[in-house]
Amino acid sequence: MSLRLSVLPGYYGVFCLAADAPLPGWFALAGELAAACRTADELSLLAPEEMAPADMPGERGFSAFKVAGPLDFAESGILAAIAQPLAEAEIPIFALSTFETDYVLVPAAHFDAAKRILSERFDFAD
Repeated sequence: MSLRLSVLPGYYGVFCLAADAPLPGWFALAGELAAACRTADELSLLAPEEMAPADMPGERGFSAFKVAGPLDFAESGILAAIAQPLAEAEIPIFALSTFETDYVLVPAAHFDAAKRILSERFDFAD
């Protein structure tokens, strides 16, 4: 599978609010990557970690890889091709798909190892 990846600058956090919470004002200012997902149980936000208040519940310190898109919805195995070698190296991921592409985030402590592993299989834009 031929994929081209890039690394987004900065660090990201995944934050959790009550299911009925409104989107916080700071979220509208989020940079290159931000996502909101509301379920019956929670409102999850992915955003640059410096945007969120220090006391916001969640997990911080993720580095983000972006798959060059647009990707065709008929393509299969894209996330699996990225996740499988990282799983073998016991590197946890947080994956996000948008209409045009996929993002894979890893804890910053695992970034160097993740990039090395992914560089062995895919091209990097940077």
